[in-house]
Amino acid sequence: MNKQQLASKIWESANKMRSKIEANEYKDYILGFIFYKFLSETEVARLKARDFAEENLPSLVEDDEETVEFVKGECGYFIAYDNLFSTWVAKGGDFEISNVRNALSAFSRNIDPARRARTRRR
Repeated sequence: MNKQQLASKIWESANKMRSKIEANEYKDYILGFIFYKFLSETEVARLKARDFAEENLPSLVEDDEETVEFVKGECGYFIAYDNLFSTWVAKGGDFEISNVRNALSAFSRNIDPARRARTRRR
C-alpha cells in the first residue's frame, strides 16, 4: 500500500466515523493524523541526522529504555517503529484502526515529562 492508498483508507474510515460526529470534531481527527505523520517523520529525520541508519529503524522498540530516552532527548517524545506513520503505509492492507489506538496510547506514555510540563505552562 502506498501513501495515496493509505490516505484513501484513512479518509474512507474517517468518512464512516464522520456520519456520527460533527464536522468541527471531524477536522480534529484529520488534523491529528497529519500532525502524527509530521511527528513520525520528524523523529526519523532527527535520528538519521544523528547517523541512525534506515536498517536500524526496526530496533525502535519501547522495551529498549536507552533508545527511548535517547529519542526523547532528541524529540521530546518516542514513537516505536511499529507505530511510525511510514510503518503503517508499509503494512498495506494489514493496517487496522487498532494500530492507531495502540500508537496513541504508546505516544501518551512516551512524551518527555519535562517537555509536557513546559507545554502546559504556555
